[in-house]
Amino acid sequence: MHTHPLAEYMKFVNTNDWTGVAQLMLSSAEKLARGGADFLICPDNTIHQAFDLIEHRSPRPWLHIAREVACEAQRRHHKRIGVLGTRSLMESRVYPDTLKTAGLDYRIPNAEQREKIDHIIFDELVNAQFLPRSQAYFTGVIRSLQNEGCDSVVLGCTEIPLIVTAESSPLPTLDSTRLLARAALRKAVER
Repeated sequence: MHTHPLAEYMKFVNTNDWTGVAQLMLSSAEKLARGGADFLICPDNTIHQAFDLIEHRSPRPWLHIAREVACEAQRRHHKRIGVLGTRSLMESRVYPDTLKTAGLDYRIPNAEQREKIDHIIFDELVNAQFLPRSQAYFTGVIRSLQNEGCDSVVLGCTEIPLIVTAESSPLPTLDSTRLLARAALRKAVER
């Protein structure tokens, strides 16, 4: 396991410098390869926007978080997936392209909702503030996605499951971090 501090990544994310993000990811990949890793994972959905820049240059293969989510959505026979995460992730091609390749449709929250979700993630959740009003806000956003025909919702940020659970969500949840961890475990034991 290796990671650079989130603040280092965010300097690049906030300026849409995906080459900078890719360099940090490759730095970690090289350290992990030297340490004997057979394959790599990244539980951060947002930085998967740099995945195409590193996949062919990496010293070890990576599991892609959105591909694992798409596989689980297919396994559960979901058709239209709501995507929640940081604003940067929701506005990126990470999930749309991956879900489309898997034959799945998707929806994201509207611009105002994306902004508010991003605020909750970075101003509250990463600071261990779990406010009932924020949980209620996520529930409302998920209901709006349900009204758009979504039959499940991706919890595409490590912190979202801290306030959105399978029990509290109006739609079935696809917890990206847990799905990636389970995929990594399966891959590790198949060797």
